[in-house]
Amino acid sequence: MALRNYLVGEVAEDFVDGLLSRREALRRLGLLGLSVSSATALLAACGDGGGGQPGSAGATSTAAASTPSAPGRTETTKPGEGVRFAGPAGELQAAWAAASDPKGAVLVIHENRGLTPHFFDLVGRFAGASYSALCVDLLSAQGGTAQLGDPAAAPTTLANTPPEQLVADLKAGVDELERRVPDAKVGVVGFCFGGGMTWNLLQAGEQRLAAAVPFYGPAPENPDFSQARAAVYAIYGEQDERVNASRERAEAALKAAGLTYEVRTFPGAGHAFFNDTGQRYNPGAAQQAWQDVLDWFNQHLK
Repeated sequence: MALRNYLVGEVAEDFVDGLLSRREALRRLGLLGLSVSSATALLAACGDGGGGQPGSAGATSTAAASTPSAPGRTETTKPGEGVRFAGPAGELQAAWAAASDPKGAVLVIHENRGLTPHFFDLVGRFAGASYSALCVDLLSAQGGTAQLGDPAAAPTTLANTPPEQLVADLKAGVDELERRVPDAKVGVVGFCFGGGMTWNLLQAGEQRLAAAVPFYGPAPENPDFSQARAAVYAIYGEQDERVNASRERAEAALKAAGLTYEVRTFPGAGHAFFNDTGQRYNPGAAQQAWQDVLDWFNQHLK
């Protein structure tokens, strides 16, 4: 599965960047299904790493996520609230923020660390920009992201969850948005793993999406977006070589499907450059990308 391979690559990249020690990286790779020999060989091919501490990757700063003083942030917003609603296989949890006079509705798809405080902040930012927004916790079946004590548990669980189940939960999120914001057009935006799931929603032919913005998300192995209707704005970081390897096939599939689309690669930016609680945050690129997303939704969610 492309997403599992992507999550393995995330661990290796965190090791290279010094966000994980070798021991922690080996542990996480083992949880993702790699043998000791395969995991050891992978890390050896990556080099010595940067000497990060076990578990340091995935740490978030709730202060950075909830304040407008983060570099590149210009707006003041109120974080979203936790909500629950019925899903296809049980109750789903989510972060929700309602716009006072919504121009549209947005489904936000979280990174591989789950529904962290950053995504409560993000739905609030969308609401402040007049888009009611919902971010489904794709770890709801495990009691929600907040119940997982081990930082490796979220990506491991997501890797072990059948893709069709993840897509079904996201479609339930679209259902909930339609219930909460009736008659509004729906867009989707996803980040990292969530960017990959954005591509998977398009692959699944979710026709209720009028616009989609995958942030540095790995495209499916053989993408086919012919059943989708969304106008797609695909965002990449110039230094994100691992995800950029799937960019050409994503663009080819968009063209073949006849969809309205644009692809933008931000110079000097790496993977996860938008997340202002992470160590790869790029304020200039993040602020421009935020404006681009709003411009895209303003154009296609009217």
